[in-house]
Amino acid sequence: MGQNFQLVVVSAGTSDPSSTRLLADRVAGRVTTLAGKRAQTVGTTVIELRELATEIANALVSNHIGPKLQTAVATLQHADGIVVSTPVYKAGASGLLTSFFQILDNDLLIAKPVVLAATAGTARHALVVDDQMRGLFAYLRTVVVPTSLFASTEDWQDNGLNKRIDRAALELVALMTSGFEKTVRDESWGSYQHEYGSAGGTELTIDLDSDLMRLAAGGA
Repeated sequence: MGQNFQLVVVSAGTSDPSSTRLLADRVAGRVTTLAGKRAQTVGTTVIELRELATEIANALVSNHIGPKLQTAVATLQHADGIVVSTPVYKAGASGLLTSFFQILDNDLLIAKPVVLAATAGTARHALVVDDQMRGLFAYLRTVVVPTSLFASTEDWQDNGLNKRIDRAALELVALMTSGFEKTVRDESWGSYQHEYGSAGGTELTIDLDSDLMRLAAGGA
């Protein structure tokens, strides 16, 4: 009997419709098709960051997580795979996108498979995904698929884009169906460095009465 997987699309496109969302949707569609060939089903949820812009800004300056943002975080928590798509502004990923992922708990996305994608008006920005986005998602300890996706205006009529989408989608399906994330979280969670208070209580095994911890707390 096939399994059901949850795919989450995070789009930083600011228009409706947007090429950024279109690229993400094409990846999600191929993931669903390829999983279906393995007798697996995929449910897709889309997080449109433009609808969360105000709450993201408030969270950055006040650490207050609004209700829509809480829903987005919970959606990502239960994702089996993620597609992240951003427009390129001034030779970099959207500030809306980077701000969203910067306010997430560092432990939230550990071992989750991710496809990274970007769109721009010119091919001069083709390295933004590998040069800028991969570093952020490596810090969050996700598993980014080998194939990066980038689409400039002229790429939409190029069959090469379809081939890259197919390749990235297959890589994501392979990771989602392998159980990699579950294995890591079940068997290796304690070996990761966690921020205090962010590891679901597992960090409470820290010896708070050690000399080092007393010194850190200002004791003698």
